Amino acid sequence: MSLQHRLVEYRDGDTVLEGRVAWDDRFSGPRPGVLVAHAWGGRSDFEDGKADGLAGLGYAAFALDLYGKGVRGSSPEENAGLMQPFLDDRAMLQQRLRASLSAMRKQPEVDAQQVAAIGFCFGGLCVLDIARTGEDVAGVVSIHGLFGPPGNTTGNKVSAKVLALHGWDDPMATPTHVIALAEELTAMGADWQLHAFGNTMHAFTNPAANAPDMGTVYSAVADKRSALVMTNFLEELFGG
Repeated sequence: MSLQHRLVEYRDGDTVLEGRVAWDDRFSGPRPGVLVAHAWGGRSDFEDGKADGLAGLGYAAFALDLYGKGVRGSSPEENAGLMQPFLDDRAMLQQRLRASLSAMRKQPEVDAQQVAAIGFCFGGLCVLDIARTGEDVAGVVSIHGLFGPPGNTTGNKVSAKVLALHGWDDPMATPTHVIALAEELTAMGADWQLHAFGNTMHAFTNPAANAPDMGTVYSAVADKRSALVMTNFLEELFGG
C-alpha cells in the first residue's frame, strides 16, 4: 500500500484545527516525526506534498494548521490578514505551535521522543520560534523563512539543532537579518548552520512562485540543493 495519510482534528483552546499526518506503511512501527509548518496562506497541497515526501523517506510527517479548520487565504491580502495577528502576538503563535507538536506526538505512527520540525516562509519563522522557546525537539529547518526575533525568548537556551536554508536575494530576509539571526542563535548556544543560495529569492521551493516584483521566484536548482541538505540534516538528527 505504501503512502498513507489521514486528517487529524485537534484544538488550541476553543480553536479547532485540522492537520494531516502522512506515513509510509513499508516502514513498520513508530518512526521519527517531522512537523511541517505552512506558509502564510495556511495548510495547502504544497505542505501536504512535502509531508508525503518525508513519509517516503521513512518519517511520519504532520502538516500542521495554525489558522483553524477550513480557514485558508486565497490572495496576498487574505494571507497577510491571517498571518499578521500571529506576528503581532508571538506568544499566541508559540502556544499554537506547542498544540501542534502535542497533536503530532500523539499519533501512533510517531515516536514521540524523536521529533523535528520544518517550515516554509512564515512556517520557517514558526520553526525558529519552536527552537527559540527551548522546545524538546531534535532539530528545526527554516526554508526561505522569516528571521525576525519574537521578543520573548531572550536569554533562552536552544537545544534543537537549527538549519536555515535561505535565498541570498530574499527581500524579506536581507543579509542584515541573516547576521542578526546568526548572532541571536550564537548567544542562545545553538548548534546552528545556514546555507545561502546565490541569485535566489524568497519562496524558491514553490513552483507556483513567479512574482519578481514581490521577490518570490521559484528556483529549481535551489529547490533541489536545499532538499538534499535537509535530507542529510534529518539523517544526522535521527541516525538514518
